[in-house]
Amino acid sequence: MAKGNIGVTSDNIFPVIKKFLYSDHEIFLRELVSNAVDATQKLKTLAAVGEFKGELGDLTVRVNVDKTAGTLTIADRGIGMTAQEIDKYINQIAFSGAEEFLEKYKNDAQAIIGHFGLGFYSSFMVSKQVEIFTQSHKEDAVAQHWSCDGSPEFELEDTIKADRGTEIVLHIDDENQDFLEESRVQELLSKYCKFLPIEIAFGKKKEWKDGKNVETENDNIINNTNPAWTRKPADLTDEDYSNFYRELNPMGEDPLFHIHLNVDYPFNLTGILYFPKIKNNIDMQRNKIQLYCNQVYVTDHVENIVPEYLTLLHGVIDSPDIPLNVSRSYLQSDSNVKKISSHITKKVADRLHEIFKADRSQFEEKWDNLKLFIQYGMLSDEKFYERGEKFALLKNVDSKYFTFEEYKTLVGENQKDKNGDVIYLYTNNVDEQYSYIEHAKDKGYDVLLMNGQLDVHVVSQLEQKFEKTRFVRVDSDVIDKIIQKDDTAKVTLTNDQRNALVSVFESQIPTIEKTNFIVTFEQLAPTTNPVFVTQNEFMRRMKEMSALQGGGGMMSFYGEMPDSYNLVLNTAHPLVEKLLQDEEAACGLSIAPINTELNETESKLNALKASHKDKKDEEIPTAEKAELEDLQKKIDKFSDDKKAILKSFAADNKQVRQLIDLALLASNMLKGEALAKFVKRSVELL
Repeated sequence: MAKGNIGVTSDNIFPVIKKFLYSDHEIFLRELVSNAVDATQKLKTLAAVGEFKGELGDLTVRVNVDKTAGTLTIADRGIGMTAQEIDKYINQIAFSGAEEFLEKYKNDAQAIIGHFGLGFYSSFMVSKQVEIFTQSHKEDAVAQHWSCDGSPEFELEDTIKADRGTEIVLHIDDENQDFLEESRVQELLSKYCKFLPIEIAFGKKKEWKDGKNVETENDNIINNTNPAWTRKPADLTDEDYSNFYRELNPMGEDPLFHIHLNVDYPFNLTGILYFPKIKNNIDMQRNKIQLYCNQVYVTDHVENIVPEYLTLLHGVIDSPDIPLNVSRSYLQSDSNVKKISSHITKKVADRLHEIFKADRSQFEEKWDNLKLFIQYGMLSDEKFYERGEKFALLKNVDSKYFTFEEYKTLVGENQKDKNGDVIYLYTNNVDEQYSYIEHAKDKGYDVLLMNGQLDVHVVSQLEQKFEKTRFVRVDSDVIDKIIQKDDTAKVTLTNDQRNALVSVFESQIPTIEKTNFIVTFEQLAPTTNPVFVTQNEFMRRMKEMSALQGGGGMMSFYGEMPDSYNLVLNTAHPLVEKLLQDEEAACGLSIAPINTELNETESKLNALKASHKDKKDEEIPTAEKAELEDLQKKIDKFSDDKKAILKSFAADNKQVRQLIDLALLASNMLKGEALAKFVKRSVELL
């Protein structure tokens, strides 16, 4: 028996492994099974070139759990190792010094393994002792038994082994007993080893018999050794692609399209990416692309390998040019990774364009599911935008689809305002904004449906990209003002009439939480609604962006502001004209003397202020300051008296509240108690 020390420059290699790889300790199984597969592949290669003359036989890698003995075993029938090879590959670790090691890799567990060839030593993260039983494929080689208890000391001795290959026996420590549970090992094998090129058997298949699961004689093979991405596209059918997607996503809906990646220059890359039916929640779609290195699973966090918007795709990317144990800093700086990212972006855009040109009707049918992904790409990547504008679509309320260029041709002249700007009308809710849409259609205008999660950002982007173009939601104003062809008629009300109507309507607007209303006036066609609600396009858009983005800064400022709406009175409508006449008839006598006193008081106030024009505050006599204050109090009192009279009139006039409620109802803002009162009042008025 030989004894010795593992060739490291510090005694604390194993505590370091346990401490800094602990958060990733489950990858030990991937490392050991991958080593077994490598050993088997090497034997196949030697046999293919004639350097191994023996029978290959069964090459299955076998993983077994013995809960009683507390062991987990990974066994292969690969090339095996001689005593010299154990000394070279197991006993010598390229380790440059514990201090540098700890400092450089303390935050990057994966990189420790990748940089120092510690794949085998990851087994000590979960083991109190590790044994190797190995028989080299070489003639006359003596089988070897290696053992180590997690210190730098090991034992190596000759042994007898019935067959070539290597068995790694892990004596699982007390803190990691879950790795003796079959379900846990099965889970990890399915995660990390699902597509390794050599069959992996984990125990025997089980079948339900006599009320319990009973083992059969058949191996439980956990992997597909020939996954679709490793085969040529010409050898695959649509059904093959669908089956592989279901293998990746057993519970997922069928995808829309797929892209088969196959690159050998300037880097090696294979894979299949699928376009899923993307729902409205972007975050739920992420981390569905799995990264492999020569069929060994690496990660499903590929945001540093592909652009963020491509993480919405599902599928597999396999590249030997990305190391098995990647670190975030490596991915962000590696030139191959950047080339891969750029290439995938181009392939995805080209594939979408091909599908669009080959079968536009099919593309339109799937647009609602593709839209979020394509918009996300165009918003976040200028190159993708340049490619995407050829196949990105706009959909109108009649479910007709247009490319950007087609829609510009459709509305370019008809929806041009007096300043030469083309107005793209849109709605984000057909039902809630139905009456506004109908008013626009009555004018011969087209209305887009922009009800997606990213549409508020898309609207802003397209305004920047399209010349002399504005996107305006159809309920942001009356249609004649949104697309103003000529100067609108002026409102002819006097200040007293305006103030009276403001007081009348403001007093009857129902209280809605975090919502303000401003009464405004427009002189529109007598056939236009008497009262309606609009919302400023800019403010509404800022609030929507704030809701999407969250966080601080200016967006947060807009998000905290209350919603502000205009309650617009059409002064040319007969009902508004009559209401004004009724108000003047009912309130005129009461308000006239108040107005007289109010006017006199305001004149005194203005005259007194004028006399103070060029005086500093300290030069104004105290008596005059008191008089100013007294005059202002009188004006406020007169104004309050007028408002009280007008409020009383409004409260007794059911038509006022009815007009307000009709406007709110048209904007889907009438709810709860206010809606119930509206229904009751409507019956009474009938």
